[in-house]
Amino acid sequence: MHSDLTYMPLRFVVEEFSDSDGCNEYEPMQNQRDGVTLAGAEPGRHVEHRTILLNLPQTQKFSSNKISTAKYSFLTFLPKFLFEQFRKYSNIFFLFIALMQQIPNVSPTGRYTTAVPLVLILCVSALKEIIEDFKRHRANDEVNKRKVLVLREEDWRPLCWTEVHVGDIVKVVNGQFFPADLVLLSSSEPQGMCYIETSNLDGETNLKIRQGLPQTSSLLTHRDLADLRGEIECELPNRHLYDFIGTIRPTDRLALPLGPDQVLLRGAILKNTNWIFGIVIYTGHESKVMLNSTAAPLKRSTVDKLVNTQTLMLFAVLLGLSLISALANEFWSTKLIDQHWYLGLKGFEKTNFFFSLLTFIILYNNLIPISLQVTLELVKFIQAIFINWDLDMYHEESDTPAMARTSNLNEELGQVKYVFSDKTGTLTRNVMEFRKCTIAGICYGSDLESTEKFSDPTLLDNIESHSTGPTIRQFMTLLAVCHTVVPEKAVDGTEEINYQASSPDERALVLGAKSLGFIFHTRTPDFVTVKAMGSEEKYEILNVLEFTSNRKRMSVIVRLPDGSLSLMTKGADSVIYERLAEGGQDYKDITLEHLDSFANLGLRTLCIAVATISESFYNSWKEIYYEASTAIVDREKKVEAAAELIETNLRLLGATAIEDKLQEGVPETIANLIKAEIKVWVLTGDKQETAINIGYSCHLLSQSMLVITVSEESLDAMRDTLKRHIDDTFGIHLREENDIGLVIDGKSLKFALSYECRRDFLDVAISCKSVICCRVSPLQKAEVVDLVRHEVRAITLAIGDGANDVGMIQAAHIGIGISGVEGLQAACASDYSIAQFRYLNKLLLVHGVWNYHRLTKLILYSFYKNICLYFIEFWFATLSCFSGQIVFERWTIGFYNVIFTAAPPMVIGLFDQYCSAKSLLQFPALYKSSQNSEMFNVKIFWLWCLNAVYHSLLLFWLPVIALLHDVAFKDGKAGDYLFLGNMVYTFVVVTVSVKAGLELGAWTWLSHLAIWGSIALWFVFLAIYPHVWPTFNIASVMVGMDRYVYGCSVFWLCLLLIPTSALLRDIIWKVVRRTLFKSLREEIQDLERSNKDPETAIQATRRRFTETARLLRNVFSRSANPMHAVQSDVQLHGYAFSQEENGAVLQSDLIRAYDTTKTKPSGL
Repeated sequence: MHSDLTYMPLRFVVEEFSDSDGCNEYEPMQNQRDGVTLAGAEPGRHVEHRTILLNLPQTQKFSSNKISTAKYSFLTFLPKFLFEQFRKYSNIFFLFIALMQQIPNVSPTGRYTTAVPLVLILCVSALKEIIEDFKRHRANDEVNKRKVLVLREEDWRPLCWTEVHVGDIVKVVNGQFFPADLVLLSSSEPQGMCYIETSNLDGETNLKIRQGLPQTSSLLTHRDLADLRGEIECELPNRHLYDFIGTIRPTDRLALPLGPDQVLLRGAILKNTNWIFGIVIYTGHESKVMLNSTAAPLKRSTVDKLVNTQTLMLFAVLLGLSLISALANEFWSTKLIDQHWYLGLKGFEKTNFFFSLLTFIILYNNLIPISLQVTLELVKFIQAIFINWDLDMYHEESDTPAMARTSNLNEELGQVKYVFSDKTGTLTRNVMEFRKCTIAGICYGSDLESTEKFSDPTLLDNIESHSTGPTIRQFMTLLAVCHTVVPEKAVDGTEEINYQASSPDERALVLGAKSLGFIFHTRTPDFVTVKAMGSEEKYEILNVLEFTSNRKRMSVIVRLPDGSLSLMTKGADSVIYERLAEGGQDYKDITLEHLDSFANLGLRTLCIAVATISESFYNSWKEIYYEASTAIVDREKKVEAAAELIETNLRLLGATAIEDKLQEGVPETIANLIKAEIKVWVLTGDKQETAINIGYSCHLLSQSMLVITVSEESLDAMRDTLKRHIDDTFGIHLREENDIGLVIDGKSLKFALSYECRRDFLDVAISCKSVICCRVSPLQKAEVVDLVRHEVRAITLAIGDGANDVGMIQAAHIGIGISGVEGLQAACASDYSIAQFRYLNKLLLVHGVWNYHRLTKLILYSFYKNICLYFIEFWFATLSCFSGQIVFERWTIGFYNVIFTAAPPMVIGLFDQYCSAKSLLQFPALYKSSQNSEMFNVKIFWLWCLNAVYHSLLLFWLPVIALLHDVAFKDGKAGDYLFLGNMVYTFVVVTVSVKAGLELGAWTWLSHLAIWGSIALWFVFLAIYPHVWPTFNIASVMVGMDRYVYGCSVFWLCLLLIPTSALLRDIIWKVVRRTLFKSLREEIQDLERSNKDPETAIQATRRRFTETARLLRNVFSRSANPMHAVQSDVQLHGYAFSQEENGAVLQSDLIRAYDTTKTKPSGL
């Protein structure tokens, strides 16, 4: 079959590649061989390398092709888990307490009352971590178990990716990911060319061309491949995506140089190519994409860190109390023991001061709630399940639910200040659609944003009947002819045509022309054939003047069917307009108006123009162009200068508008995030023009916004530019948010992130409303995120869908992976994965706010209830001569957190909500309270602690005063210390349970069950527990205590008065605050309870603000912020052209290689 294919000669360039910037960063010891110079390396320089044998067993051991992005493995789980757990000061403290309790006669609360709960907490935490990491392993397995055809025993066998080894020859078919880093041998396309999509690696949407060596492009069957012998020598694995040095040395032949143009990287996808054959050179974690990622970090939330710090402070308080108590005990034992001779302590040995101090540390240790960690772990785990079960974040088309891959960061979702987003596959679908056009001053296409494709029957009618008909025909012909697209007919014999294009924009235009009856269907090395409105037309392609970022246009010189010559050009309006002939500007102004309207819709535009060329002028120009294209020095500049000579005197036909399809709901989601005062930065590997255009279409940039574009070539220029913007553009408004957008490219960003410029760059960036970084590498993405994370000290979130996003996902506080078309690597490395960018709306504004509100209140409440009970031990110590005697029975102390007050924190952590999901989405401003830590900070933490001390003071001393005369019963009997302890314990349980009710924002049947059930449980327990002895050898001191307590009228009177007295201050404060100092959150909450529309609260707030502003304007006069008055003088239009520049094959050479009338090889 392959003999029928005509191969045209192609330019093949062997370039010298130097191993710059430390390509030897990654050097596996087993692969090091010194003293060999690879072809392509600098003369006289030695490069360590690896040798790969072709179709022979390898002599070296290489990395497995299995990859893992999980946090733990079987061997690393225990050390990593223990390290993570004992980074929490509370766990270190309880481990210390558990060890101290083993010392005889030191612990007043038993030997295992701390050790058992600590082991339980660690087991629960370990189980949670295992379950969460199992999800990551399962996602990795989906990737590792993908199938690819591998040449084994002279036949193609479908094997899992994990079974692919270095040196294997693989066959990858159209639409498949490359399973490892490969050297391209041959393909179904002429001269071993193939198209690949690298958006998963660098974010670029355009297709790139790779080409095998001419000497291997003839290997077109498995038999040819099986006979191949020799070796490949290449550099050691490194992280440089665009560099490669190597040679292939077939047996008995000279070595052939290999470069980046022959390398297919893992993570890229084969596109518009039936198949390729390649040799595996790097596998698994030695592949370039994996070397650009880092190990999964152990992340901790800001709330967790704050709790850790405050736990340390509370431990200092505990030590202070213990020290005071030990000193008081020492003083009493030395100075006052004689006054209390009746206790009979004269003959007892005096307690050692150090042991006494340990006793009090153990006695007061529960001021730090040991149950908090296990409660938090359980609550966070269930909150993660709620995220997974949320149907509003379920994508039905792909059957993809939201997935919380970790629960440690649930509350962090409610504090995000910066969102760093990838573009391709995250904001966009990478689908280009021809939406609108303007021809001869008439605009065609629907204005409805819901319109998927071009739709306007008027255009076809005007071709036949309108005066602009010839211009329309010329316009559509240009779309069908002026491009580098290759048509491919369907293999099933149907008339369906598949267009192969390195530029998705060009493909969209060709498809648009096809839908309107101008069908491009054949390309040969010299001609293209178009079926125009039913008639075949053949155009000879004489020259292709390629698109570059500098030229911003591409042209073809064609010989029309009538024999005349024509220049067809499409490009950005800025370059086309300045090349128009005086007589070719008939539609200039009206076209510019249409371009403005297209730009406002976020569409990518191209101006379309033609020029007629005489034979004599073309013949003379052709000589100039040939000399420029064969020049040795400054060839690119000379070619551009030659193109300038002929791309003149253009006649404007109109313009096209292409939509880079955004994912559904992206503009609305970004608008909501901005309303919530979340800054959105876009970090993309795509081109500057494409990134800017997406910025406009997703409303990240607006036409009224001043856009600063930074593109510098040196460190000095970058430093000067930043200083100029700091002094002139921002001035006194530096580090404030201004209505300005910043666009910076990758080269400039390299200088901006240097030590000299990073502070100035950060000042400029955070002074802007929006930031777009384009042409950035995966490492630069991570560096930008890391800069903001550590210098601004704000909570950062990174979201992306490709392997190139893994670095920034892991660098941010929170990493979100899109389970998209670019593979699962970003999702595997993320903390949370969602199917669409729009789901970020609910994940942050609803789940983030709820989780933060619930967990912070749970933490505060847990510290409150523990301090409330256990500080009473200190008050009792003042009555017991600081002897270390406990006022409560030993096991009731242990049951306090486990049974009697376990339910209220769980209900708070799982079901409390101060506003409904609808209101939180309707009013993104509600996010600010959690974002700014208004509900949980150092001040609020210690106010809760002081309130707990205040409650403990009342709950202990009021019963003591009530029992001051020791007459507690009608028969005149007096109660002992345990009688007092059980009374106080009851009042504490009632008080802390009702306090939980006061703090709840939403009452449900579960809330009632938790609060009243906890109180009832203690009363039932107190009725049963005194009767377990002597059946069980515990609680002998509690015998008869139920009769004493329940039979005491003082107890029942105090039960009514004392909890009420303790909570009276809390109730009064709540009433005053919600009446006189009501916040927006509380106002909306009240309206929801009244079944009224919360929108009225916002409107009332706005009316009050407007009236206040009006009064202030009457009193004061001030100049407007100059930053908001600045506008760009030039209307920006994102022109639609995304194509690889200076690739393996020039586009002009590419189209000369194809003859679509011939049959392609089948690659059997």
